[in-house]
Amino acid sequence: MEIILKEDIIGLGFKNEIVTVKAGYGRNYLIPFGKGVIASESAKKMLAEELKQKANKLAKIKAEAEALAEKINAVSLVIATKVSATGQIYGSVNNLQLAEELQKKGIEVNRKVIVIKDVKEVGSYVAQVKLHKDVTASLAFEVVAENAPAPAAAPAPVVEQPAAEQPETEAPVAE
Repeated sequence: MEIILKEDIIGLGFKNEIVTVKAGYGRNYLIPFGKGVIASESAKKMLAEELKQKANKLAKIKAEAEALAEKINAVSLVIATKVSATGQIYGSVNNLQLAEELQKKGIEVNRKVIVIKDVKEVGSYVAQVKLHKDVTASLAFEVVAENAPAPAAAPAPVVEQPAAEQPETEAPVAE
């Protein structure tokens, strides 16, 4: 007997799969408990149409995720945080801060899809953003100290005038 499964059943198959089972198992367990339906010709056609529509919907979702991944790959973030004199961050940089910085750039991402290792020092890092089961983006970011002074511009070189051009003055002689 052929049955179309309505849910995953361990040891038998997955949802929307057509499986062959013994008649008693199908009539006495799978069908009465709503775990499957008889795989008639009309049921097979309905399943094929449903799978086709589902594939189109999944393809659209994946295309949107790939477009978002392209945006994220092109972005580079700078996270300013308080740092000790030794270069250690007070606390750490987390996925919430990255999601907020992305939102400032106009990219909406749920913070739960950003995977980041412990960031406890100033430097450059890369986080992974899992947008879809097949689409992962890399988010480059740099952690800088917000309480460190900005690098000062190099001082202008002092130009000394040659001695010949300086006017000579007589020094008063002390008696």
